[in-house]
Amino acid sequence: MQIPYKPILPQNPVPIVIIGAGGIVGDAHLPAYKKAGFNVMGITNRTRPKAEKLAAEWNIPNVYNTVAEAVANSPTNTVYDITIMPEQFVETLEQLPDGAGVLIQKPMGDYFWQSKQILEVCRRKNLAAAINCQLRFAPYVSAARYMIEQGLIGELYDMEVRVTLQTPWELFPHVMVHPRLEIQYHSIHYIDLMRSFLGDPKTVMAKTLKHPAKTLSSSRSTIIFDYGDTMHAVINTNHDHSFGPHNQESFIKWEGTKGAIKARMGLLMDYPHGVPDKFEYCIIEEGKAPEWKEIQLEGSWFPDAFIGTMSSLMRYKNGETNILPTSVEDLIKTMAVVESAYHSSDNGGVVVAERFE
Repeated sequence: MQIPYKPILPQNPVPIVIIGAGGIVGDAHLPAYKKAGFNVMGITNRTRPKAEKLAAEWNIPNVYNTVAEAVANSPTNTVYDITIMPEQFVETLEQLPDGAGVLIQKPMGDYFWQSKQILEVCRRKNLAAAINCQLRFAPYVSAARYMIEQGLIGELYDMEVRVTLQTPWELFPHVMVHPRLEIQYHSIHYIDLMRSFLGDPKTVMAKTLKHPAKTLSSSRSTIIFDYGDTMHAVINTNHDHSFGPHNQESFIKWEGTKGAIKARMGLLMDYPHGVPDKFEYCIIEEGKAPEWKEIQLEGSWFPDAFIGTMSSLMRYKNGETNILPTSVEDLIKTMAVVESAYHSSDNGGVVVAERFE
């Protein structure tokens, strides 16, 4: 089966300036842009040596001291790739030229009031602004989306994300201390993914939990989405499964009336090294026993999905498409679901009565 799953590249790529020099830039952004042939013309970071290190490793010609200096020395069609922490987004966006293209690292704020501030700045400055929720563009997600849109597995009635593994949070020192760790910085990917396939849920039910022997604010979550009485949509994450690889899991599964798709997210297992992804599907044929088949896909979540978010922004900014999949206008709705999940977790469920009369 031939499935189109690779991102559509812009006809005329524009220069990129990166604001921030954290680990994700070297691990995913720069490898993705090099693979796509994009021109990263400059980088800036509050700690200049970190920017200089990445510039030397990736042949970035310009290191700027400040955002203002970067803007002053960049062409008008530059796209800005913001990879700093969310509390710095608003002040950074304010310094960009009106009408500029900008790709903002997720999440879109740490709290919903911040999300609304970010949206307000982007609207006021008429920015072509997208959030880097790049899981939407992972090869196995794009392949699944194509199959589902073509009706190959029939009517979709079940979508599940399950992550059961040991996550090395210590690799993210600025993130691991966050009071809203698991949903805000990890499960947000899956919430956004659910929305991209199923739309906005009516309600959400969630519980996010700590580990009794760890100081992390949360490391396991269950999130249930209400899409009516036939669609089952659930996220289950457990980052504390420290019992070896034998029973670890990391997958997305879609089930429909005519078939099913399962994708292993290999990146998360033995992170940051990862294991191979796996893309399988089963289409029911009358009179035949169900049979699962595998399709070999090139690329993975890191770095290939990062090509997708940047490509979609460039194409939108160039007028090659009128669709910006992860626009701030769309992602504000993901952040509303995130906020609702925390509200649900904090306020609990229905008290179990001794008896119902």
